[in-house]
Amino acid sequence: MMTNKEMEIRLQMFSADAEALIDVPYGGSLRAGFPSPAQDYATDAINLGKILVRDSETTFYARVEGNSMCEAGIFDGDLVVIDKSIEAKEGDIVAAFIDGEFTLKRFKVDEHEGCAWLMPANADYKPIKVTEENTFLVWGVMTFCIRRFHE
Repeated sequence: MMTNKEMEIRLQMFSADAEALIDVPYGGSLRAGFPSPAQDYATDAINLGKILVRDSETTFYARVEGNSMCEAGIFDGDLVVIDKSIEAKEGDIVAAFIDGEFTLKRFKVDEHEGCAWLMPANADYKPIKVTEENTFLVWGVMTFCIRRFHE
């Protein structure tokens, strides 16, 4: 079993349905550099479900609990989108099931040592070494992170 300091991030899983969300007005893009003329009205509609969910059979939302991924811009309370159909590759942020618990970490393969690592994005946390002795599964790959900025 991992210690709290090693595992820290917990995930609450929710199923995703692209059709469940409604279209909302879309006013185009906003520049984050110098100001540009803004439109006073929305010109189109956008369905966030269709953007966030590639396949509702393999996509899930998860609520992040903990701060071991804060240096990757993922914070306690964020909502992440996890796609189980994507094969994890080096550097992906994954929802992993290890020794009976879910965690969100960056995936690293160590061919030299013949193992994998689950890497936190917070210097206060230790990487988790994954060997054949662990019960381990990459459950899915994170595709989006959603954060609320205002109540």
